Amino acid sequence: MSTPLVATNSRVKEARKLSRRSVRTERRLFLADGPKAVEGALSIEGCVVEVFATPAALEHHADLLAGATVTLVDERALASLSDSVSPAGVVALCHHIDAPLADVVTASTRLLAICADVRDPGNAGNVIRTADAAGADAVVLAGQSVDAYNPKTVRSTVGSLFHLPFAVEADPATAVRAAQARGLTVLAADGSGEVDLFGADLAGPTAWLFGNEAWGLPAELAALADHRVAIPIHGRAESLNLSTAAAVCLYASARAQRT
Repeated sequence: MSTPLVATNSRVKEARKLSRRSVRTERRLFLADGPKAVEGALSIEGCVVEVFATPAALEHHADLLAGATVTLVDERALASLSDSVSPAGVVALCHHIDAPLADVVTASTRLLAICADVRDPGNAGNVIRTADAAGADAVVLAGQSVDAYNPKTVRSTVGSLFHLPFAVEADPATAVRAAQARGLTVLAADGSGEVDLFGADLAGPTAWLFGNEAWGLPAELAALADHRVAIPIHGRAESLNLSTAAAVCLYASARAQRT
């Protein structure tokens, strides 16, 4: 077994630079931290450049890492590459996997999540994970949304980032129009919407449009949707947070499309 690389090794230092969005964007590379993320990355041909692992993790995850290009690192080096409080010992260096909008929103798309200006990494990751669980076909991160490859976003998807296609689109309106052009009904999740979620027709191809955590959807963007849909609040809560609202909406569509 080769001697593990240390934190001051040049390869480890170069990989550590991917904690910055500008470097990730320039190099089209990112780090996937933890066994679930690494497993998902390894399931996509050509995604993984190499896997950094401690000797203990290599032994523990022998089946997962079989056939992968593994670089041994010591505990301190691994911790410098991980965003987790308790690193699991494996981090994959990966190529970006987002696809063009036209390849993600297609004529066969039946359930789509569009995130417009979603800034919180955890929220974005939870929406991606929920979309995956609900059987959605794809996700679009639009406008000033958080980087999909932010370490916290990747970790919060728990591997789902690698399970369904996603696109990054600078203009949310372009994403909405692309969905409509492909025959999807665009529903804006809006607390003041004119349609009640549980009275809405959700059986057809649908794109859900979710807005920013703090201020929701801009009026001009919500106006582009075919309908604005409100989740009824039966108790005294003022509203639902973004990831919870997305889960309710996506599962309502999933249920309607499967009955």
